[in-house]
Amino acid sequence: MAATPAPTVRISADHARRLALRAQGMLGSPDRRAGARGVLRLLGAVQLDTISVLARSHELVPYARLGAVGRKPVEQAYWGHGTAFEYWSHAACILPIEEWPLFAFRRRANRVKGRVWGHQVSEEVYAQVIDQLRAEGPLTSTHLGGAKKTAEWWDWSDTKIAVERALAFGDVVVTERRGWKRVYDLAERAVPGDLFEQDLSDAECLERLVAQAGTALGVATRADLMDYHRLKGAQVDAALPASGLVPVAVEGWSAPAWADPAALETEPRGRHRTTLLSPFDSLIWDRPRTERIFGMSHRLEAYTPKHKRVHGYFAMPLLAGGRLAGRVDPAREGATLVARQVSLDGPRSVPALAEALREAADWVGCSDVRVERLDDEALRPELEKLLG
Repeated sequence: MAATPAPTVRISADHARRLALRAQGMLGSPDRRAGARGVLRLLGAVQLDTISVLARSHELVPYARLGAVGRKPVEQAYWGHGTAFEYWSHAACILPIEEWPLFAFRRRANRVKGRVWGHQVSEEVYAQVIDQLRAEGPLTSTHLGGAKKTAEWWDWSDTKIAVERALAFGDVVVTERRGWKRVYDLAERAVPGDLFEQDLSDAECLERLVAQAGTALGVATRADLMDYHRLKGAQVDAALPASGLVPVAVEGWSAPAWADPAALETEPRGRHRTTLLSPFDSLIWDRPRTERIFGMSHRLEAYTPKHKRVHGYFAMPLLAGGRLAGRVDPAREGATLVARQVSLDGPRSVPALAEALREAADWVGCSDVRVERLDDEALRPELEKLLG
């Protein structure tokens, strides 16, 4: 680890929490005119996942910041309009198209490795896929010749291996999904020319990504900066001096931190969002950071055996007053939003829970809300009264 400069600013843990909330679009008036596209630009990355409970996670992220934004505008902000693309950032993510040049370092590294997820394919098949896309335009892997050899999820066809390899290398790009299937196109055709032609060095890519992560996080440790776009420690260390971020000391944080200097110029104030958060939301996707800032140890239990789950399959933290005030494991049954399991930090959070449940129900087209298991049953009468 590189030597850390002495911090120029000292801030309280509460100030750091509010900086993080504002940077992530959870404090202050949301930019509704910019919509979901604006949220994507603000965050720099929105994680994708196949799980869909109330909605898929990439829909829940703008909803958490903007409220009941239409689901069609969310899809239009991500796919089919040349404003975003899919690539590996924190995980598989939607990224603003402006960030295409910043991931050249990762595309080059993938090209050196020469394989994707351990799969290999002949250069002949690779060339055939590129030629087919050039001749026929954007295609799914099914239209290219099939995604799998067998029903097993990992048993990719040669065509699928080739097109995913081309995606990793940057020869193709995903700018659209149809029925949740990736639509591949040649990068030279799909990425705007001024962005496609930029040829940033690895150092320039990393400096700009670290700066972007620092801005999106508000205030961050080295580990936080590494996690946002899954960079290596040495990469962050090398990029920090030119990133524009400034060292700060946060009360109660054991590790050094950095902040966006523009964020330090004004006090983070404004209206707090009350909402349910996807476990894949960038406000909380980093478990150590979530525990450090909000005092909540939260993990996704979807892949935990049912009998070992503590908070439920897709427990969504409740954000209220700038703090994590509980968890809700939601589901849908027809026109009813079902809270299968609810835990709260006390009676003061009941109104916020009722507000979040009712807003979520309205957003997904449910007319009723039913709370099944409430960890503190003494809170049920007030909650049911507020839910109507």
